[in-house]
Amino acid sequence: MTYSAQARSRYTADAVATASPARLLVMLFDRLVLDLVNAESAAGEGDFGRMSSELLHAQDIVLELRTSLDVKGWDGAAGLAALYTWIFSELVAANVKRDAARIATCRGLVEPLRDTWRQAALELLQTA
Repeated sequence: MTYSAQARSRYTADAVATASPARLLVMLFDRLVLDLVNAESAAGEGDFGRMSSELLHAQDIVLELRTSLDVKGWDGAAGLAALYTWIFSELVAANVKRDAARIATCRGLVEPLRDTWRQAALELLQTA
């Protein structure tokens, strides 16, 4: 690993370790969207190995979002959990079937969620 790669890895680890829970959630969503954009791009280029790698990482993130969700914490949590489960299954199907349209559908759902969580995190910072 080069010095630059080591520094970047260290910076990322430090950023994650010191982030608030709200910031971590936004970071996960930012990376999830990036994975989906990259997977769509790879699918369009016929690079199904890269597409699969991006989708597997996206699936890991969705699984983390789902398992860390406190379904008893608020009324909408069960619906959000069901959405995460559906997105996960769609990403698996997109990977198996090499289906860029499914990736796009998931991205179309994830981007507004990311934007909503980002706004909530900003409002939380303003009230703190």
